[in-house]
Amino acid sequence: MASYLCIIPARGGSKSLPGKNLRVVAGKPLLVWSIEQALASIADRVVVSTDSPEIASVAKDAGAEVPFIRPAELATDTAATEPVLLHALEELERNGGYRPEAVVLLQPTCPIRKMGTVDRAIRHFSETGADSLVGVREIHPFLWENIHNPKALYDFVNRPRRQDVASEKRLFEETGAMYITRETFLRQSRNRLGGKIAIFPMDATESWDIDTESDLLVVDALLSRKITE
Repeated sequence: MASYLCIIPARGGSKSLPGKNLRVVAGKPLLVWSIEQALASIADRVVVSTDSPEIASVAKDAGAEVPFIRPAELATDTAATEPVLLHALEELERNGGYRPEAVVLLQPTCPIRKMGTVDRAIRHFSETGADSLVGVREIHPFLWENIHNPKALYDFVNRPRRQDVASEKRLFEETGAMYITRETFLRQSRNRLGGKIAIFPMDATESWDIDTESDLLVVDALLSRKITE
């Protein structure tokens, strides 16, 4: 069976919501939800990349590996995610010779993934022979752009019913909750998406990405109802 590495990036700093990754959500630190979902999947390793000793301790207690501390330059507000993934791959190869077939990126700020979602995404990735996969949710097609010079991105004169929109015209938004990238492609392209891309539809409740206090309240309420089971 192919090897899949789950990487959960969780830095200590957050301007929008200080201490976000360790905020308690439905009785657990936010980070722990993604760790537990990864550990319940068929991925063979679950690694947390962090610059914070406190986050590292919580991650280890939850069952994740924290085999290194992320360099400060990869934990700034402007640091991209791809260098973090590549750093993790380099560290794991250098210390143990480990190279997975693919990397599963689970962002801890998207803690709602239903039971089996990670495995379904991995199977979809494998079955499609994709180089990368992105989790999405379907959104309505009635979109506009440019608030100063409004332009509709659909025919509002002949407004279609939502259910009549052709499948090839349906629109999807990245959830931020799920990405899978073939390891060789990630190293070569230095991008989590590209090559042959597979789209993985997710439930609307799995699309929450915590960035504000109000997001935190909604997600806390949803997870408290045990909707992931």
